[in-house]
Amino acid sequence: MPITPFHFGLGAALNAAAPKHISFLSFCAANVLIDFESLYNLWYGRHPVHAFLHTYVGATLIIGATTALFLGLRRFASRFWLPNLFAWRALSCRQVALGAALGAYTHIVFDSVMHEDIRPLAPFSQSNVLFDAIPLGQLHLLLVALALGGAVGLGWRQLRRNKNPVR
Repeated sequence: MPITPFHFGLGAALNAAAPKHISFLSFCAANVLIDFESLYNLWYGRHPVHAFLHTYVGATLIIGATTALFLGLRRFASRFWLPNLFAWRALSCRQVALGAALGAYTHIVFDSVMHEDIRPLAPFSQSNVLFDAIPLGQLHLLLVALALGGAVGLGWRQLRRNKNPVR
């Protein structure tokens, strides 16, 4: 399924573990941008569904695009009003780039395990050695467990923040 929330669980877990280093927003944005390709290909009946953006070369371009989009929006927001949902304007370029990199590259790894049509190493290789490396049910359980762990970690952090407010 394009733009699957299954990918977001790892981002929540990573952000809970290292909130000052990893942007959850850019993690999710990179995943969504990659899956726009699949959505487009599904809509128009094109094959393979998982094409260029589902390669490490394509994912690297998505990291750059996500970071550039963030910087562009931040510059735009300095001149015109944009809502600051989730305090995105306070994110550093490094947090955004690292979140986007982790989001994009893990997207390729997880989809390589799940989808036969991915060629993650293209144009250098047409193989997909990760396909079916983990049974699909176990992959989904892993991603759900990561999401639950991330939610617990984020919730715990929020509870601690509420107990010890910054003055």
